[in-house]
Amino acid sequence: MFKPIRADYSTIGFYSGKIVIGIGLLMLIPAFTSCLFGEWLAVLDFMTGFSLCFIIGLGLQIFTSPQKEINWMLGMVIASVSWFVSTCIGAVPSWLSGQYGSYLDACFDVMSGYTTTGLILIQNLNHTSNGLNMWRHLLSYVGGQGIIVVALTFSMKGFANTYSLYVGEGKDERLLPNVIHTARIIWIISLAYMGIGTFFLTFAIRLAGMSWTRSFLHSLWLFMGAWSTGGFTPMSQNLMYYHSSVIEIITLVIFVAGSLNFALHFTVWHINPKEILDNLEIVSFTCTVLITSAFVLLGLERSGIYPTVLSSWRRGFYQLVSAHTTTGNMTIYGTTWIGNWGFISYSGIIIAMAIGGSACSTAGGFKNLRIGVIFAALVEDIRRLISPESSVFVQRFHHIKDQVLTDKYIRMIMLIVLSYIGLYAASTFIAVAEGYPFLEAVFEGISAASNTGLTCGLTSPSMPSLIKIVYIFAMWAGRLEFMALFALFGFIGCIIWGRK
Repeated sequence: MFKPIRADYSTIGFYSGKIVIGIGLLMLIPAFTSCLFGEWLAVLDFMTGFSLCFIIGLGLQIFTSPQKEINWMLGMVIASVSWFVSTCIGAVPSWLSGQYGSYLDACFDVMSGYTTTGLILIQNLNHTSNGLNMWRHLLSYVGGQGIIVVALTFSMKGFANTYSLYVGEGKDERLLPNVIHTARIIWIISLAYMGIGTFFLTFAIRLAGMSWTRSFLHSLWLFMGAWSTGGFTPMSQNLMYYHSSVIEIITLVIFVAGSLNFALHFTVWHINPKEILDNLEIVSFTCTVLITSAFVLLGLERSGIYPTVLSSWRRGFYQLVSAHTTTGNMTIYGTTWIGNWGFISYSGIIIAMAIGGSACSTAGGFKNLRIGVIFAALVEDIRRLISPESSVFVQRFHHIKDQVLTDKYIRMIMLIVLSYIGLYAASTFIAVAEGYPFLEAVFEGISAASNTGLTCGLTSPSMPSLIKIVYIFAMWAGRLEFMALFALFGFIGCIIWGRK
């Protein structure tokens, strides 16, 4: 184990600086929004954040340089460090708004946005400025695509080995041979859906009684929250504020689409529309939705909380799919989960959150592809047990293309799944140790670590700082899918114990 040299630190600093500048440029969007609505204090907040990003970002680039190519270790370290630094700086305008009890609370919300989690500590949300609301939802939208993807799209052209940065953010599928072009395709897909989703939501919200201006802003923000499977909304009552089944249906379609693999979107659009029927991830998602829906609807039927089957289906299925796609949009109050839904329905929601959406998408959790692969590996093991010893098996599965199921691939998947389980357990244990009831601690811990954002009421500005820090780490680790953090911890270990 060798101690890092100066060139390693210099390379990390240089690329991190470029990403910090990118975060600063994003702040111009909410600053412009605030200008349009005469929110001058908010403009000052974002320009302060913008200035800080440029001072730090340019400083890092001036005093460092890419002295060596990015290898896998450095790429993943840059990804993990950039996410943490971007959170600390991105929280500055939020904290200056005066709507957070502390800077830690602002960091919590920004990390929740970047990781598309959706848990919030903001106070007086219903009276938030348009600029701050734009910033909150923009963080979620950009975080869904990935801040590294933003950097690759706009500011990494010409630099070598940037694929390791892309992988460090929890994505490992190239839509095109060139990773820069892959990043741009991801943005083209997202922006195309934004145009369509915002159009339909604007008319739906207008029909609900808002002015055209408010309808457009709310539709844009709701789309950003739903597509990124982040669950942020501009009102504290979440989707309940609108009292519209039409809006619920539209957002459900959006966050299901957002939870699907970007490679799947690209393949269906450009190459093979039938891929959506053959893909293992879609098959896995369909099966787990049906199973967990059965849990939820059976539990609601037994609890008798809703007067009709239709009302149970409307609330139960929406919450279930919101949980399974790790979106976090809600049409019920958080206290309803444990107090009224009953253990069976509650268990279905927890299982759905833990599984999550698709790999290389905006969603979190184990991912449906990994669940499908684990099931396929189990079937293969059963076949081997009941077959003659001389039999030779080559297990294949279809995900974008036919792939061989190797022992190495299965081990890697199991490492990530077991890491998620460990993170879920640790988040739960610490909350219980702080005095919270076990069921609430399980629900909230899995919601944070799977980047879902559904809440049973535990997450609030009054919760202990330790829980806030634990959930920040859980959101960060869950979004990066551990590999980048393993690399970061290994790098720190090399600094401490490495030899020259």
